[in-house]
Parts: sequence; structure tokens; C-alpha cells
Amino acid sequence: MSTIEIGCGQITWSNDTPEDQVLAEIAQAGYAGAPAGPPKGRTAEQAQAVFARHGLKPAPGYLGVDFWRADERDSILARAREYAAFMRAVGCTELYVAAGGFTSYITSAGHSRAQLAGHVGPADAMTAAEYQQFADTLNQVGAITVEYGVRSCFHNHVGSVIETREEIDRLLALVDPALVFLGPDTGHLAWAGADPVAFCRDYAAQIKTIHVKDVDAAVCARGRAQEWDYGTFTANGVFAELGEGDVDFPAIFAILHDAGFAGWVIAETDVTQKPTALESATISRAYLRSIGL
Repeated sequence: MSTIEIGCGQITWSNDTPEDQVLAEIAQAGYAGAPAGPPKGRTAEQAQAVFARHGLKPAPGYLGVDFWRADERDSILARAREYAAFMRAVGCTELYVAAGGFTSYITSAGHSRAQLAGHVGPADAMTAAEYQQFADTLNQVGAITVEYGVRSCFHNHVGSVIETREEIDRLLALVDPALVFLGPDTGHLAWAGADPVAFCRDYAAQIKTIHVKDVDAAVCARGRAQEWDYGTFTANGVFAELGEGDVDFPAIFAILHDAGFAGWVIAETDVTQKPTALESATISRAYLRSIGL
């Protein structure tokens, strides 16, 4: 891919919204595609046909697993091969790979990572052994996907075991940059207390796809001070449509432009306060056009 493609994540729509309606509204809002993954009982060709019916292209999918668990290594590698084959078949050269652990990872103090969303401390991090297992498995996933011409792009997420800038940096110091690339989420960086602009500047060469998400800094600050859990943040409107929050997207895209970025940009508002997901997606697309995308 030699150009930037603008896609929209389906997460803003409720789970019971029919797929055809979601894709039709993403197309109506002006996007070129949406994330795709290997659906059970449907081939890559059938999935492409569904997207094509709405004039959309499949964009990079998302593989979220418990990389730190040695007992899940074999199943993770099998899923990685399935996802890589699907991505190649639908014409995508990237795959988002992310950590799980929202409720399954319990810290030394007895908290889940979802309970600590946005206010994680150093004592809440994985152990050194868990980091090493995470990195080793992630490197193996990256090696598998590269076989298929697909780059594994690590994706940060609040509520997972890799949330803060410190945690991301620690993981990236352990992985092979020839096998593991980056697909950051701007909103989750900001919510976690990191500077998305600085992150993109520091890692620009490794960013091959990106989720663009906006957040309300005042809500982040209030929730951090009151130690809200993940659900309380979202209920209080932590997510904002692009351009209505506090992430500096012009600065981010200036950095990516200078680095020669070409690939999928996926707009998302995980939970919208607007009346409909279509309105949310339309606002974000209009904002991206206003900054030249």
C-alpha cells in the first residue's frame, strides 16, 4: 500500500446491530474500509464480498490474547497463523496484536487491570518473567505473520497488561523490531497518561497502522484522581469524537507524514455520547478531512 486509507472501527455500534447496517453506515459516513477478521463459518472471499457489497475494503483486524501466559502459547500461535492467512487473503499487510488481561490478570495487590484503568502504578505491572514470556510469544507471532507478508503491529490498550508508556517501552525493548511493528491507539495513550505526540515521534519508523481515537482530558484527570475503573471512565464520557477531545492529531500526522507513513488509519470512538454511531462516525470523518485526510 502506497497511500493512506481511512477506515472506521465497528466498535461504536452495539453488538446487536446487523453487520450489513454497520458497514452501510461506515460507507455512508465516508470511510474506505473497516477492520476484518477471520469469522467462523465464512471464508476470506465471502468476507470480501460482504465488504464489497458496501463499497468497502477490509482493513487490518485485531488479535487480542494473553501473551504472557506460557500455557496459551500454542493456541496463540495457531490463532496468529489463522489471522495472518486471512489478512493476506483479503489484501491486508498489517494485523493489530494486543494484550488481554482486563479481568483475567490480577496484580500483586489483588486488583484486575480493568479496575486500575488510567491510574496504573509501577507495582501493578507484570513480573519480569511474564514480560519475557510475552515478548517471546509476540516475537513468534511476528515471525509467523511475516511468513504471510503480514506485519504484526502491537496495539496498546487501557485496561490491558500493557497500558502505560513505561510498560510499552519495556515490552518493545524485549521484542525484535524486524518482527514486531506498531499500531498504536492515540486515545488509549492519552488516557493512560502518555503523550501521543511524543510516542509517535519516538516510534514513528515502527508505526505501520494506527487507531485514531480522541479522549476528554478533563474526564481522564477526574477519573484518575478518583481512581475510577474502566466502566466508570466510559460512562462519564472519556471517549470523544475526533477533534472534540484533546489529542493533537495535526501534530501526530505531521510526524507520520515526515516518516513516510502509508497504511490504514482507523477512526474509532469506543463509546459515543452522540445519539447514533452513524453521527459519531460522520463527525470523526469530517474532522479528518478538515486536517487533510
